[in-house]
Amino acid sequence: MASTIFALCQQWVFRTAPQCTLSFAQLRIAKTSLFSHGFAASGCGLSEKIHQWSSILFSVNSADILGSSSMTSDKDIDTVPLPIVMIDQDSDPNATNVQISFGDRLGALIDTMKAIKNLGLDVTKGTVTTEDSVIKTKFFITKLGRKVEDPSILERIRLTIINNLLKYHPESSERLALGEAFGIKAPKEKLDIDVATHIHVQDDGPKRSLLYIETADRPGLLLEIIKMMVDINVNVESAEVDTEGLVAKDKFYVSYRGAALSGPLSQVLVNSLRYYLRRPETEEDSY
Repeated sequence: MASTIFALCQQWVFRTAPQCTLSFAQLRIAKTSLFSHGFAASGCGLSEKIHQWSSILFSVNSADILGSSSMTSDKDIDTVPLPIVMIDQDSDPNATNVQISFGDRLGALIDTMKAIKNLGLDVTKGTVTTEDSVIKTKFFITKLGRKVEDPSILERIRLTIINNLLKYHPESSERLALGEAFGIKAPKEKLDIDVATHIHVQDDGPKRSLLYIETADRPGLLLEIIKMMVDINVNVESAEVDTEGLVAKDKFYVSYRGAALSGPLSQVLVNSLRYYLRRPETEEDSY
């Protein structure tokens, strides 16, 4: 009898836990574009941004997420779909396209649109399509009438969307890297960095190269990669980031002194990225 009462009390505590109110709009990130004011030379305070984000993200107690939804049954967890967030910079010359899917579980995403607007961005809902029972919702995002080019804002968009997924669909935590930090259930398996990491560089004309990186996701990854490239004087012209569960797939258009990367420099870049990404954590003093 006592054990039954204790179990009921536990359920009541879980169901009445306060909702998570993590707000990425509170992040104090400079509004000036990283690309238009000496970004390649200075890094524009990326170190401070990454350090600040890490402090905010990992100060969240995972128990706070519990109040946003009822606990998920073991049967439901076994069929949790893959959460995907795609940030596309190529399809539209005037807007950043964002596509979100989580099986057939996503609704109108009004709260997600509102959260993105709170970042000071303009959001228009685009198409909603269904493919193989997966609902794919597309947004068009602009800042001052133009597509979003600043990587720090792109990362804020990505993390805001993932935060809302964790808030309104807490079962997604076991299929997201951020779920380990503040989800109701951490991912069952962790990716082997060496196995999960793929890096390719190819020319995209005489003036720039295309860098593709696939690796284990973590908060702030996009800015960390850009910081590393800035350190070896590689200029980042634009960035694109996709999140597929535990995996991040990032694409960058890069150049060196106004030209595509040479073969030796491309190899240096690949080796540096492999070394950097292989580390389990970014050391604070490396900033």
